[in-house]
Formats: sequence, C-alpha cells, structure tokens
Amino acid sequence: MKRKLVIIVLVILSVTALPSFANNIPSVQPSGDSVILNLPQGFSARLIAANVGAARHIAVTKQGNIYVKLGKLKDGKGIYYLSDTNGDGKIDRQTAFGDYAGTGIAIKDGYLYASSNDAVYRYRLNEKEEVINPDAPEKIITGLVNRNRDNSKSIALDNKGNIYVNVGSYINACLLEPNATKAPNPCPLLDSIGGIWQFKINKLNQTYSDGVHYATGLKNVVGLDWNTQTKSLFVMQHGRDQLHDLYPQYYTVEQNGVQPAETMYELHKGSDAGWPYMYYDPILKQYMLSPEYGGDGKTVATRKAQLPDMVFPAHLAPNGLLFYTGNSFPQKYKSGAFIAFHGLSPQLQKGYLVAFVPFKKGKPSGDWEVFADGFAGISDFKSGAKVQQRPCGLAIGPDGAIYVSDDSKGAIYRITYTGK
Repeated sequence: MKRKLVIIVLVILSVTALPSFANNIPSVQPSGDSVILNLPQGFSARLIAANVGAARHIAVTKQGNIYVKLGKLKDGKGIYYLSDTNGDGKIDRQTAFGDYAGTGIAIKDGYLYASSNDAVYRYRLNEKEEVINPDAPEKIITGLVNRNRDNSKSIALDNKGNIYVNVGSYINACLLEPNATKAPNPCPLLDSIGGIWQFKINKLNQTYSDGVHYATGLKNVVGLDWNTQTKSLFVMQHGRDQLHDLYPQYYTVEQNGVQPAETMYELHKGSDAGWPYMYYDPILKQYMLSPEYGGDGKTVATRKAQLPDMVFPAHLAPNGLLFYTGNSFPQKYKSGAFIAFHGLSPQLQKGYLVAFVPFKKGKPSGDWEVFADGFAGISDFKSGAKVQQRPCGLAIGPDGAIYVSDDSKGAIYRITYTGK
C-alpha cells in the first residue's frame, strides 16, 4: 500500500456563520494516492493509511495506534486495528475483528467500546491498549431500533461510568403512513428513537428499560462528544429534509436547500431539541413549525424547545465531533470543537470538510470556520459522485495530533501543528 507524505499549509480566510467561499484557493489534485488538504498556516497533514474500508469513527490509543469502526464489513470484519510497529509514522500492520458493522468506537479506562447498528459491545484491553480477547466481547446494550436508515449508534462516555448512545429516526418527521402528510401529535416514535439514551458501562445486556431517556427531539446524531471542561454532553444534529418533496406548496427547491439548519446542542438530562414538531431556520434564526404539524414555512413554532448552541448551514451532515484537549495546537484551539462534515451545503456549494468552533468558558465564543478542506478533490460540487473523500470520524492522539477518517475511500489522515 503506497503512502506519501502530504504537507500543505494555507491561510484560511475568516468566515462567518454562513461564510462565503468565493475566494477560496482551489487545490490541485496530484496523481497517485496523495491528497492535498487546505489547512491554516502552520499545520500539516499526512495520509497515514488508505483503503481501510468504510472508516466511520476512530479511537487512538496512548501508543498512537488506531481502532477504526467500519460502517460496512471488510473481509467479514467490522473493526480494524492499525499500528505503526517501527515508529516511522506509517501504518504497517492491520488486524481485524468483530463481525458487525457500525459507527461508534471509544477507549475508556481499560476497555474498547464499539457499537453495531442495534447494540453496544466492550472489549478488555491490556496495558498496551490492545484487545485481549477479540472474539469474545461483552454485550452491554442490546435491542436498539434499527430500520436501516440513519441507524448509527454513535457513543460517548463520561467520567462517572455512563455511556451515551444515539438512536436516530429512520423517517424525517413522524409520518407513519407512506402517503401521509400529517403526523400524529404526540409522535409515538419518540419513546425509542430521535434521542440520546444513557446506560451504565458495567452492566451486561441492557435494554431500553435499563437506560435513561437522556434527551429527546433529535432527529439523528452521528457526531457527539463528552466535554470534560463543562462535564456535559454535546451533540451535532442532522436536520430534516424533504420540505419541497412533500410540501411544494410551501417550499421551493431553493428553500429546501437552506432549511433547516444543522445544529449543535449541549445536552442535560431532560433536554428537548424539538424534533419532529419543529426545525431551526438558520436564515430567520428561530424555530419554525414543521409542515407535518400545520406549518407553512412562515409559522413560528410555539412549543418549548432548547435553543441550539451553534447553527450551521443545511445538509452539511455533521458526522464527527471532537473537543480539543491536547496541548500541541495554538491556544486558539484549546477546548474548542472540531466537526467533520460529511455532506454538501447547496447554499454554500461547499462541504466535505472539517470545521472548528472556538470555545470559552464552555460556550462557543465565535463563528465557525473551515479548518481542513480539500478532501473532496474537486471544485465542481454539483455532482457528489465525483467526491473522493468524505470526512467522518475525529480523534486526538497522545501528542495532540488530530486524526480524521474517511468512510468513502477508507483514508486516515493525521494533522499536526509544525509552527509558523
């Protein structure tokens, strides 16, 4: 497997909450397996693994080795362990285990946690953070809803023995019949989808009845992370779609492309983000009543819901969230949030990037900005079929480097700060 060192530094222009990319400098796609990334000045990127498979979320050990959760099985396995045995910065050994596909993976207190699309497992680790018995995981959660759409069971762990699991919705807004345009109120699906559930990490075979329905009103969360500074859970919600498809009398194609927003929330027990009854409009900057519940694109929602902590353009598809706890990046990035966007914003004609949100005192302290760009390898975003890589997972290494996974071509990137 060929691997090449890729180092590109580029000053990223300051952007607002709905930034303009008209002056973005295009990348040149070289031949072979090299991919150029646009990064802020002083940063460099290296392609350290390729052709891993549908690499969803990732976890990096204290030794700098990588566990990769695959969204699709590769050679019958769903978890790959990538290691650098000679210390040259390149992955030269791959081992695989786990016979289930999925998204979530995390390391915590001597265990590796990994999710399928309907369950969560854990594996005991040795002192080198290698799985001791890969063929005999403990199943700690089972029976989660899986209807083969928006079914990733992303996970995050706190420091009090709890694990948080997303259970997304397989439909846009609680339309229970194929040709329905009106939804039942209340939505009967919210007892098992559209939210975050909290479970214990040391109890086997837990089901919904053993867990805590921690937060509701979230259509689908793929990116989530426990913020150790605020001691709280943050999530990135995928907004809904099909506003024009189902309600052309109220929404144009263009309106569907900018509504509703992708949103970030800090969650606490009992949080409610409003789905499916409402969506957040990034242009009007308020919750709007969903058309399934009588909305017409102009009616403001009156139902109580938690306001988002940060708002992003529609359809960017946030799949990874990581709070930076390292020390090797400049002070600006300390405690801030990195987000891997897996989709394309029709409004911006931009996507497939890693963004950054600065934080101070546990809250966003400025607009979001592009941190890493150029994964797509194209300048014409009208056809997603041309996209080369789609950022998905994020992890931090023991030296403060950021790792980015791509579930399209199976690439893993390592981003470091090398100075001015």
